[in-house]
Amino acid sequence: MKSPAASASTPLGHDFDGQLALWQVLARVLEQGSRLSAVRLAQVHAACDVIGIRRGFDENDLYANLGWLCQQQQTIEDRLFARRQGQKPELFLYDVTSSYLEGEDNALGAYGYNRDGKKGKKQIVVGLLCDQHGEPLSTEVFCGNTQDPATFAPQVNKARERFGCEHVTFVGDRGMIKSGQIQDLAKAGFHYITAITKPQVQTLVKAGVLQMHLFDAELCEVSDEGVRYVLRRNPLRADELSASRADKKASVERLQQTLNRYLAEHPRAKTSTAERTVRGKISQLKLNAWLGVEVDGRSLKLTVDQPALEEVSRLDGCYALKTDLPQSAADKKVIHDRYKDLAEVEQAFRNCKTAHLETRPIYVRTAEHTRGHVLVVMLAYLIRRDLSQAWTSLNATVEEGLHQLQTLCSTEISVDGAGSCLRIPTPSPASLPFLKALNIQLPKLLPHTETRVVTRKKLPERRKTLKK
Repeated sequence: MKSPAASASTPLGHDFDGQLALWQVLARVLEQGSRLSAVRLAQVHAACDVIGIRRGFDENDLYANLGWLCQQQQTIEDRLFARRQGQKPELFLYDVTSSYLEGEDNALGAYGYNRDGKKGKKQIVVGLLCDQHGEPLSTEVFCGNTQDPATFAPQVNKARERFGCEHVTFVGDRGMIKSGQIQDLAKAGFHYITAITKPQVQTLVKAGVLQMHLFDAELCEVSDEGVRYVLRRNPLRADELSASRADKKASVERLQQTLNRYLAEHPRAKTSTAERTVRGKISQLKLNAWLGVEVDGRSLKLTVDQPALEEVSRLDGCYALKTDLPQSAADKKVIHDRYKDLAEVEQAFRNCKTAHLETRPIYVRTAEHTRGHVLVVMLAYLIRRDLSQAWTSLNATVEEGLHQLQTLCSTEISVDGAGSCLRIPTPSPASLPFLKALNIQLPKLLPHTETRVVTRKKLPERRKTLKK
């Protein structure tokens, strides 16, 4: 009798490497950690019996398996794409993130723009290509100092050459799709939806292409030289920016008042030093355009350039989307909604990086192992995504469902001279809905392989000594 996992079709294959890769993915879903923790997890779960692994393994085998995953990544992703049964997406969402490293020895680690706010740490850059529903299709790892636009061309090639897509629109943020990337898309016969930066909006306003009153409409569209601009002002975002600006000004005022008290109590203190301190604070908070400081006797006084403040705040909450899609293909609402779909990629990154699957901390060093590790996380996210969709009607999170299913236990039945098997008891009423939602029917028995799973990691001598 084959186990359910062994008999099911899998893009990872049925050989030993494919089985190890499947366990790495499942271990990532169940309990995040290193390859060592995945080995220990296999010791307490019937991993080998369910998957059908007949050979023993340890953490070194799992590290080596990451190299296999890296080498097989294109094949695995192509098999997953083929499961769409000819339904090729016409819209791709693409974004990148960075993941910082604790060590210095990762082959792809480099210093770059750190989205995690971890200054002084090397990082890797991870790109994620998704379909219009936010389902990952492919992931790619780049050196930590790679600029966002430099990661874009490989994604266009994937869509055109590997996935064989013809009518495609790429959605990317304002830092991703620039003039060079637009040219690459045009050569491939593809379209784009992106946003433009605030300075670009200001330039178009000064040129008369855009007018400020258009942003106050619910949704407005302007066409210029074959490019469509979809405009909108988000009042909530405008209020957030105004409040943030007021908080920063209040912070400078508190510093000014503290320094004024110090100058009053210390006659020999230099007002020029205090003035430089306040100017430094203003510069740090990027308020230079409208907030200044001047010396009035032995005290400091803040000055506000009201016209400059009005100019800075004029575009609060305003944003402009840009596309070359014809009106017949998508109206302004569709353009706006598709750009907002990028939030699906951001959600995937949150789940993969920190929330549930914990890409970091990264315990690997070589380029192959790093790419294999990131692929494992992407595949685990696909499973989590399916679990989340299946259990939505149960009003349960993935964590709650997995916790409930951990109550499933097996009983080993041994027969002298005839081996052993695992008897699977009837699931409890609390577990049945979770299995039913996944269309899973547990077998009555599973063959027990008695595969030896070990770890080479030994307890430190100090811990052994403490037990004596």
